[in-house]
Amino acid sequence: MVQPLTKPRALASAALDRVPVRDLAISVLDRFPERAPQPLAPPPPGSGLAPIMGDPSVPVIGKTLGFLQRTLQLCREQHERFGTVSWTSAFGARMVLVLGPDAIGTVLTNRDRAFSNKEGWDYLIGPFFERGVMLMDFEEHLQHRRIMQEAFKRPRLVDYIELANDTIERGVAAWPNAEGFRLFDATKQLTLDIATEVFMGERLGAEADHLNHAFEDCVVGGQALVRHDVPGGRWHRGLRSRQVLAEHFRRQIPAKRAGNGRDLFSVLCRAETADGERFSDEDVVNHMIFTMMAAHDTSTLTLSMLVYYLAKHPEWQERLREESRALGVERIDYSNVDALPLMDLCFRETLRINAPVGILGRRAIADTELDGRFVPQGARLLVAIYPTQRMEPWWQDPDVFDPERFTPERAEDQRHKFAWTPFGATAHKCIGMHFGSMEVKAILHRLLLTRRFSIPDGYEPPIDYGTGPQPGDGLPITLSAV
Repeated sequence: MVQPLTKPRALASAALDRVPVRDLAISVLDRFPERAPQPLAPPPPGSGLAPIMGDPSVPVIGKTLGFLQRTLQLCREQHERFGTVSWTSAFGARMVLVLGPDAIGTVLTNRDRAFSNKEGWDYLIGPFFERGVMLMDFEEHLQHRRIMQEAFKRPRLVDYIELANDTIERGVAAWPNAEGFRLFDATKQLTLDIATEVFMGERLGAEADHLNHAFEDCVVGGQALVRHDVPGGRWHRGLRSRQVLAEHFRRQIPAKRAGNGRDLFSVLCRAETADGERFSDEDVVNHMIFTMMAAHDTSTLTLSMLVYYLAKHPEWQERLREESRALGVERIDYSNVDALPLMDLCFRETLRINAPVGILGRRAIADTELDGRFVPQGARLLVAIYPTQRMEPWWQDPDVFDPERFTPERAEDQRHKFAWTPFGATAHKCIGMHFGSMEVKAILHRLLLTRRFSIPDGYEPPIDYGTGPQPGDGLPITLSAV
């Protein structure tokens, strides 16, 4: 296996993290010729398995730039050349790319316990989101999830969306009616405000920008070309920002444990299972850092792209506006969030086209197989949720915004159990999916009742990659009063 960059090479390459990635992708990756396919590792004699084929691409950086700037195109090219399971060099190591619902289902169900979440994610984002629930395995993961589940039961969700609606009303009202309004940037601020008030029980004021940058640095740190603590690089900034976040949460724990707050932070400090299991202070810090990132980053991506598609398809925007008006309430809550079926179709279609957690990390901890190919112990996997949801043969016209593909009459998502998995699946399915869905729908409901939104004819945002595909230009739209 190709190993991560050594320290001297990291120092020599640190400048890469300060060059615009899009420029590098165009000037380097697109001009590098394809190499002859090579096997990742020979299958055991008599196994009947085929080797995983692939190529290393650009020396040192591999196809890292492709994954960050041309994710969908790269995955389609890999699928065309090598099928559903292939390998390439990226992020300083050889990575096995997993495409298609069959192979994805094998990894996510993990019946033979051959795949590790912890070892997969630790390499990519572990230093920044250490011991978040997504970065745990097996019994330890189930233990922590049981305790966290206390914070996501129905009574808590009722409280959370009630608190969120106050912030949503203030936030959307402050958005100006204007051309070129950068929706993605504004949504990121709004979802951070919601997360801090609902999950942390505080209003940050001037500190909001500081913490927002810290969360962003942690996310971007996992994309670093230079994966060492070299001053000036993304990895370095991510490590430093992790310390900022840990200190912020750690100093508030005594008051949270002693109080009776309704926010997630307070609930995690007091959460206890029937068997008396509770979180330590460090557990709470780790889970808050991860949950805050997930809570505002994924909701930002989903809401921004949902509004973009409704601006691009005004007939759907009007259908959803009429549905929201017909509901007869200014704020949706836990009791009526399911009373907007057209909005749900558009929500699900947006999650298909722009899955906010687009690629999952895993590592093989035993020799195993995927789609008839030999996966050796130690192989690092990139489980491609977003590209699979945008590819034939698994979806019809996958680049077309078509919410009715989720209607019972068509039910394209039901053709395979793992065809539509934007929240993950099985034991590691997103624990906050219900709150995230309510949050996005509550913001959109308020926006539909108070504004119209449009984009210039032919506008398409340049797509970068964060936790998933995101607009690289801030997503400028025009807002106007209804």
